Amino acid sequence: MEVLWAPWRMNYITGLHQGGNGCFLCLSPEHRGPDRDRLVLYSNSVVLVMMNLYPYSNGHLLVSPRRHIPSLLAADEIERLALINQVARATDILGRIIRPKGFNLGVNQGRVSGGSVEEHLHFHVTPRFPGDSNYMAVLGETRVISEHILITYDKLVAAFNE
Repeated sequence: MEVLWAPWRMNYITGLHQGGNGCFLCLSPEHRGPDRDRLVLYSNSVVLVMMNLYPYSNGHLLVSPRRHIPSLLAADEIERLALINQVARATDILGRIIRPKGFNLGVNQGRVSGGSVEEHLHFHVTPRFPGDSNYMAVLGETRVISEHILITYDKLVAAFNE
C-alpha cells in the first residue's frame, strides 16, 4: 500500500476549513485584508482572492465575490467587474512573482461542470509551467507541487496588498 502524507487536509475533512454558511469562501462581513491562516491574499467589500488549498499547480488561486452566490447571472455588475479585474490582476502578480509560462482561467458552475463548490461562484487562476503535466499526473494520478503553499503565500501577499 502506498501512503501519501497530507496532514493539512484534516481541516478539510473535519470541516474546520468552512467559513460562514458552511462555505470556505465566505468571510465574515468585517473581514478585510489578508489572512494567512485561511490563505486569503486579498479581500475588500466585494471580492476576495485566496490560494487553493488543493492546487493543480504552484500558485493556483481562487477569485470569488464576497457575497454567497451560485453563478455569474446572480452577480451584479459591480461584482462581475470586480471579479474579472481581480482575475487579470492575479495573472499579472503571478506572472511577475512565480513566472509561469501560461495560465488556465476558468469557472465551474454547477456540480456536473466539475465544480466542487457549486453554491459559491469562483474563478480558478491556475499557473502553468513546462512539464507540470508529466508522467506523475498521467500514470501515477499524482500532482507534484514544488513549493510549500505558505512559502508561495508569503511571496504573493505583499503584491496583492500594495
